[in-house]
This record gives sequence, structure tokens and C-alpha cells, in this order.
Amino acid sequence: MGFLNANAEAVRETLEPEQMYVETIFTEKVEGVQYLYWYSVQGEVDVDVALSEHWLDQHHVTFWRECIDDEYPPVDLTPLVHMVPERVIASMKPLD
Repeated sequence: MGFLNANAEAVRETLEPEQMYVETIFTEKVEGVQYLYWYSVQGEVDVDVALSEHWLDQHHVTFWRECIDDEYPPVDLTPLVHMVPERVIASMKPLD
């Protein structure tokens, strides 16, 4: 996470091609084990970050393969309430 914070400008460069409008990573420790949780708001483009040529994405994929347990399945939560001002929604459209 320090790497991402230290390279925030490069992170922002990768967001538009992925139609990633918001990405937040949370952490918690439970009984000495650290867990990371991602929350994202993104478009419907089907982009495989593993195929990206951007150096930051390549570093991210390396981290993912070393540190993320792929046997623990991701969970898509069902939103019950979504509160975003219309002007924010209007601005979150893919660039043409």
C-alpha cells in the first residue's frame, strides 16, 4: 500500500483506461492476520489488468500473485442504498 501511496500520480494514470472511477483499499487485523478489502466504482469495460503494459499495473499484478489468496473467493455485495449527487454520476462516464 505504501507503493501505491508513493506513486499516486501513476495510479491515477491507470484509472481512466480501466474505467475505475473510485478505488479504495481498507485494512483490518483479526487475530494477528491482516486483511485487505477493495471497494470500487467502475464502468463496465472488461479490462484485464494483467494485460496492461503500464509499469504500475505490472507491479500491481506481481504483488497480487505474491500476496493475494486466490482460493479465497471475492464477494460482490448487493448495494441497498447508493447516494451520489447527479453531477458526480454525470462526470463518471467513459471518455470518448
